[in-house]
Amino acid sequence: MRKKQRTIRKSCSIEGIGLHTGVKSKLTFHPAVENFGIKFKRSDIKDSPAIDATIENAIDFKRSTTIGVNNIEIHTVEHVMAAVYGLEISNLLIEVNNIEVPVIDGSSKPFVDILIESGFLVQNKERDEIEIKEVIKYSNPESQIDIHVLPSESFKVTFMADYEQKSIGTQYASIYSLKEQFKSEIAPARTFGLLSELKSLKKAGLIKGGSLDNAIIFSDEKLTNEKEQDIIALFNYNKKLFIDNNGILNGTQLRFPNEPVRHKILDLIGDFSLIGAYIKGHIIAARSGHASNIEVLKRIRSMYMKKKINKNVKKFDINEIIGLMQHRYPFLLIDRITDLKVGKEVTAIKNVTINEPFFNGHFPDFPVMPGVLIVEAMAQAGGFLILNSIDDPSKKSVFLSSIKNSKFIKTVHPGDQLIFNVKFIKFKLNTVKIVGEASVDKVKVAEAEMLATVVPR
Repeated sequence: MRKKQRTIRKSCSIEGIGLHTGVKSKLTFHPAVENFGIKFKRSDIKDSPAIDATIENAIDFKRSTTIGVNNIEIHTVEHVMAAVYGLEISNLLIEVNNIEVPVIDGSSKPFVDILIESGFLVQNKERDEIEIKEVIKYSNPESQIDIHVLPSESFKVTFMADYEQKSIGTQYASIYSLKEQFKSEIAPARTFGLLSELKSLKKAGLIKGGSLDNAIIFSDEKLTNEKEQDIIALFNYNKKLFIDNNGILNGTQLRFPNEPVRHKILDLIGDFSLIGAYIKGHIIAARSGHASNIEVLKRIRSMYMKKKINKNVKKFDINEIIGLMQHRYPFLLIDRITDLKVGKEVTAIKNVTINEPFFNGHFPDFPVMPGVLIVEAMAQAGGFLILNSIDDPSKKSVFLSSIKNSKFIKTVHPGDQLIFNVKFIKFKLNTVKIVGEASVDKVKVAEAEMLATVVPR
């Protein structure tokens, strides 16, 4: 039996500066209802949407993980997301009043501590789980990165880090129980970097909030007087720098002998939390980082979507639609799938509001939804049906190749709810024939026959 969902009992806050932007920010955790999921909201932006902390909203993952929608971004979410996932919290609204989550001490421990202090509330509904049924492999020979995800009865991680620098070297760590190990063995592990990287990262506009209070700096080169003066100037230090016998800048004391690899596990947990469900699988990773973690996550997501379809799931929300299709705002024109019969037909909904961008010019005094966009929305519903009827949908795209016998019977206005019914007619040589109807209040407003072509992404 699956565990129940849970949230926190009361709101709690924490403040600090962002690692890369250097901005001051306040993070506030709020309890949330069942099936809410984990969402972030920028409290400093008026009418900011709640951003789902999911793989679909991950927009940058070079040195950290950033999520965002509609040009509203939240940077460096991995440490706080690791805390949320490690504590097995299902529903939470996280408000932040600036562009980046505070780094605090460079680990997840401060977030874990305040969340535990707030207390937990077990909810009635079961949590969503993804059970890995077959081995998932990812390899990047150029970077010597390998990730395997194996079937397991619970979430497990085994990580091997391999650095040329003697101060770090080859390290290994595992976590076999979030409940037993995360709080004490993974959450306290701090972010780290190399001495040689500091100047280039600073000049690239990163680590503006970095300091020896929130990061461990390992030596991979000699600390010359010139190098020391550069670092002092870049970070506005007012004390002399030195490398200790362990090769660590200014003798920062490690919390664990293998703290770097433990932090790599922390980052991986934070990234994998963006799947939006508890993973029953054993992740075995060598030298992976944010980009490779996200790539593996996309593969798991694709398999999960296929699994849901195989279980005859008929309804899909906007996040699940985005997880499969390439369309994004302002050109994603379906809001929900209310019924799906794989290989046969689909029913989709589009809620038409006055906020649609096309109403600004079509027409200001008499807003009418353009007929071509009704057909486009119909085609997108058909695209969802097609992708759910083929193998490896995450590796395919669907392009509209022809439209026949289209008719526009009634106009569509703000406040209308469009219902699309699209049927699968024929599939031959990667070409699909579909027919669709659009209706409002059970009255047909448009219809069309379409051909679409399935191509590799």
